[in-house]
Amino acid sequence: MGLLRAVVLGLVQGITEFLPISSTAHLRITPELFGWQDPGAAFDAIIQLGTVAAVLVYFRRDIVQLLRAWVDGLQRRDLLGTTESRLAWFVLLGTLPVVVLGFLFKHAIETSLRSLYVVAGSMIVLALVLAAAERTARHSRRLDDMTWKDGWIIGLWQALALVPGSSRSGTTLTGGLWRGLRREDAARYSFLLSIPATTAAGLFELRHLRHASTPFTGAELGVAAAVAFVSGMLAIGGLLRYLRTRTTMVFVVYRLLLGALLLALLTSGRLRPDAGLEHGAPPTGIPAEAARREPVPR
Repeated sequence: MGLLRAVVLGLVQGITEFLPISSTAHLRITPELFGWQDPGAAFDAIIQLGTVAAVLVYFRRDIVQLLRAWVDGLQRRDLLGTTESRLAWFVLLGTLPVVVLGFLFKHAIETSLRSLYVVAGSMIVLALVLAAAERTARHSRRLDDMTWKDGWIIGLWQALALVPGSSRSGTTLTGGLWRGLRREDAARYSFLLSIPATTAAGLFELRHLRHASTPFTGAELGVAAAVAFVSGMLAIGGLLRYLRTRTTMVFVVYRLLLGALLLALLTSGRLRPDAGLEHGAPPTGIPAEAARREPVPR
């Protein structure tokens, strides 16, 4: 793989994981645009754990407070007595939809939905939905004002990120805005909500490590994860500061432009719909039986 490639992919993961622009889309596109061999799901999973570590470190005080309040609420049998204990329960509740739907639609998520046509469409559609949320949301409620209904609905928005190109941070941020949260509060809750889901997803994807499509060394993995961690920390802090005084429209425009560019590259034949899929997996639209009868050109 090489250390330079590891640095680039780690940087892409760290920045795009937390901005509402879809890390999946960028990790799928980047190797193809540079003419690199796709590193595979195992590599992506390991560097994703680097960004999980970034969230854990950045919000370490918040996490400790939530856990303490949650345990204290259980002991006192007052589950919703404080804002922190309520948020802890809301994070647990909001994680359920993505876990359940992720298992139910696992096959489609790993095959047909990984087409770059789906990624491009998701980039554009969510951009329009985010723009609508910006224009109609109240932007007035704080985390203290959240209810069970908010936790459940934003959790359902997070589950939409199972469609590649949607962006987990993008869907949860949009859901928070629709529920009337201030931009910074919606982003902060989005980060807290990401911890169980992204940790579980990263660990689950490590099952691909034995069948990695591209050879990589421990040094390359370490460098990529470290770069993802550092750039992820910067991206979290930068986004929270940005949303205190600005709207999300810059991300709307970026998503629209990238989605349109993807569609143009796909229709012109310069980019393959199955770019970035695991080696040996049938490309989108080709039945598995047909793929076994003849080799798939890469």
